[in-house]
Parts: sequence; structure tokens; C-alpha cells
Amino acid sequence: MTLFDKIVQAEENLNGVVVKTPLQFSMNLLDKFQANIYLKREDLQQVRSYKIRGAYNKISRLNASQKNNGIVCASAGNHAQGVAYSCQVLQIQGKIYMPKTTPKQKIKQVQLFGKSFVEIVLTGDTFDDAFHAAKQFATEYQLEFIHPFDDLEVIAGQGTVGLEILSEKIPQIDYLLLPVGGGGLAAGVSTVFNKLSPTTKIFGIEPEGAPSMQEALKNNTPVVLNSIDKFVDGAAVKKVGSINFDICKTTLDRMVLVPEGKVCSTILQLYNEEAMVVEPAGALSIAALDFLKEEIKGKTVVCIVSGSNNDIERTEEIKERSLMYEGLKHYFMINFPQRPGALKEFVNEVLGESDDITYFQFIKKNNRDVGPVVVGLELKNKEDILLVQSRMNEKGFQFQYLNEKEPLLSILI
Repeated sequence: MTLFDKIVQAEENLNGVVVKTPLQFSMNLLDKFQANIYLKREDLQQVRSYKIRGAYNKISRLNASQKNNGIVCASAGNHAQGVAYSCQVLQIQGKIYMPKTTPKQKIKQVQLFGKSFVEIVLTGDTFDDAFHAAKQFATEYQLEFIHPFDDLEVIAGQGTVGLEILSEKIPQIDYLLLPVGGGGLAAGVSTVFNKLSPTTKIFGIEPEGAPSMQEALKNNTPVVLNSIDKFVDGAAVKKVGSINFDICKTTLDRMVLVPEGKVCSTILQLYNEEAMVVEPAGALSIAALDFLKEEIKGKTVVCIVSGSNNDIERTEEIKERSLMYEGLKHYFMINFPQRPGALKEFVNEVLGESDDITYFQFIKKNNRDVGPVVVGLELKNKEDILLVQSRMNEKGFQFQYLNEKEPLLSILI
């Protein structure tokens, strides 16, 4: 049986379990990009992401012995919720390993969907840490491990998103933008489009800080990234699946990397303009539009919005990253003269009327002429930063620009 046949079979298997999510036309994005852009709203799924499709399709097909023994999985959040919901519906016991860094909201949702049928184990700092711990436990106790992406039945379940998109009566789709983490969604949906809509260009979208599929394609084999930025947690994996890579290397036309700051700006934009609450991975495909605006002009584009499990406690971080990306938030370490009036001089003669000090940390040392101060500035216009730096030089304020020194900035702020 081909993968496409498995996807068709999975659609039947998922009938009555998953929601057929809307394909929503965006007037705001039409105005911005002069393109017909449709959003596949998997954020409106029962567990608020597409992951229920693959999880349920896999678990429901286990034999009676495997179901009785219980299952194990590892996840940064969304796969865990899909597995938890499936365990409750099928009344199967599941042990779910998640990184300690998983947002609290996702952990609570997993327990909510799984109720008494799941046990959550928090371990390690990344998905990969949780993955290795879960695999070890499954092997030791001979339990079925439900892989979040590197499994044909999981891929088939995710691929049903593609069948739903193509069942809609919209114009011929010129571009399909797929968020990529481990590659399960990309492998399944691109298989459907290659079969049923071969003229559609398929772009995989990854966070700049976790380009695992791009590196795999560059090396013609999945590789383990030395380090990743975990911010886009739903797509931040160090290594894509082997099955997924073998499929994607022939079905994806191109990879597009999106800076994490741009993802943050898109999350805020979607909230303000579309009344949509999306998680970082859910914003990836829409965030990529800015890097493709000339290419997609006048075309029909589908962006898959993969999930909406965003923790409200991350809002300040999202705003901060967005402002820094947009060039409106800047941090400096400045050697301030230790004399009366130095701060007043800085405010009156260096800063503009609309510039705002949002962070100020000064440790006074009486035996020195100058003392280091960490200053955070928020500007109205990104071009104003050049004026601020020029005035600091004119007034003799020695400084280091911290935005370009992220490791140091993360320690100081």
C-alpha cells in the first residue's frame, strides 16, 4: 500500500474524531501581499493543532495486546495533546514525556485531554532529551512508542490535512506553505499535493534557529544540529525523521527560514488584525510570506496554521523579540560618568522626545570615575537608533551595543 493510499484510509479512520477545519480567506493578507491567501485553520482542531490526526491514526491501529500494555510518547506539547486525547477516547494508558521547558499551558492541556489515562513525565531541556528518555523507557518495558513524526501511520494521519484542503472549491493553488519541525506534516501533505495537485509549489518553512530539514537536504541525509533556538517549540527539533526526509527530499520544492523575531511579529499581527491566537509554530507559514512577497503576487497561496497552544505567560517575551526584530528595542552597556547630572545629560541630550528608557541597571562603584550601566531603549522609528548612537559618541559616552551580542544580553537581562 502506498503512502497516499494510507492517507486516504486515515481520512476514513479519523471520521468523527477530528474536526474538518476551515480554509479561511484573509482579506488583510490580500491587501498586504496582493495575493489570494487562504489559511488552513488547524489551530481550531479539538486539541488546537493538527497533531491529533497522526496520533489517533497510529494508536487506533495498534493490536489488542499493544493497547492493553499501554503506550509511550515524547513531545514538546502538541503531539502529547493528540496522544492524550486519543488515550482517553480509546481508553488506553499512556506515559507522556515532555521537556521541562514546555509551556505550562501545554502541560495542563495534556492532562485535561488525557484525564486519568495519562501520566506526564517532565525531563530534559529539549524535545530530544525527552525523546531519548521515552524511547529508553519504552524499550525497557516493551511498550509501543508513538513517534511524533517518523512513522508512516502518523504521517498518513497528518496527510489528511492535504486531502481536506484540496476538497475545497477554491482556485488552483500556486503555493503551499508548510511549517516543518520533524517533518511529519510536510511529508504527509506534500505527498497528497504531489499526487493530486502536482503544479503546486510546496515550500517547507522552518525557524531560523532550528533549520533541521534544510541541513538534512543540504547534506542529503538527516543530521543532528549541535544547538537550536527552542523558542518555536513546536518546530524546534535537532534532527528530522528519516522517513520524513526520504519523502520531503522529492516532494518539497524549497525551504524557507524565518527569524524567530519575525515569528513574534506575526503572532502579534494575527492577534490584532485577524483575532487569531496562534503559537510560534502556528505562525511560521504566515511569517514566511514577507520573504516571498514578490514571488507570490497575484497567486493563490495556502498557509497551514498548525496550532494555537500558546501560553499567555510568553506574551512579554514575544513582544520583546518582536520589537528587537523590528529595530524598535535596543540594549546598550554604557560607561556612565559617576558624577551628578550624568543621567540628566543622557536623557536630555542623547535621547529624542519619543525615545523611552524601558530598562536601567546601574551598580555604583565609588572608587571609579565611570560605572557600567545596562540600558534598554524603545524607539518609535527604527531609524532613530543611528541618531542615539551618534549623540552618545558626540557626548563621550562609551558603549557596547548588546543586540548583536545575544549570549551576553541573555546573561545581563
